[in-house]
Amino acid sequence: MIEFERVSRRFGDQDALRNLSLTIEQGEMAFLTGHSGAGKSTLLRLLLLLDRPSSGDIRVNGEPTSKIRSRMVPRYRRRFGVVFQDHRLLFDRSVHDNVALPLVMAGFSPTDTARRVRAALDKVGLLYHEQANPAVLSGGEQQRVGIARAVVARPEFLIADEPTGNLDPQLSSEIMSLFEAFNQVGVTVLVATHDLPLISRLRHRIITLHEGRLAGVRAQ
Repeated sequence: MIEFERVSRRFGDQDALRNLSLTIEQGEMAFLTGHSGAGKSTLLRLLLLLDRPSSGDIRVNGEPTSKIRSRMVPRYRRRFGVVFQDHRLLFDRSVHDNVALPLVMAGFSPTDTARRVRAALDKVGLLYHEQANPAVLSGGEQQRVGIARAVVARPEFLIADEPTGNLDPQLSSEIMSLFEAFNQVGVTVLVATHDLPLISRLRHRIITLHEGRLAGVRAQ
């Protein structure tokens, strides 16, 4: 469970988030939406401890993130898989090596790493591209590699920041179906997106921010 309790984040004289209280239930899939500058990216950065609240607190499975010291942040972040709009792949490495990065950094054995990478690539339909360079893949395939990398360590939470922003409607729908598949096996999924036509067709909660405040929650 993720809980934001009266969270604010101020930059100079600007409020990116204002007194936000919000709960994402364990095992839920939810969408976070709002205009550019509404506070979506700030919310995600606070959740990942890339930034800290100016006031209020965030709890993950009951643990206040305010009590997590700098040396413990890397361990905390291993609970999250993160998918970005721009993929952030390394084009001097193979698809396999890109997906393996979180496991290598966490100290997994080569045997376990290889097994998990192949399983993750199979899940996103790219096992046959395991040894390819990401540069030869389409935009949709590159995004699938990014998703495989995000889930290869089997995180509790999957966070996506505008994951379909550069994709056409058909590919966007396929990517959302992948997120739903991971949610169905118990992963808590939070997706920040502008794609209202797409998410309105899906049966998940839609959380709307406006100028840093919670503007509405629509249950599906």
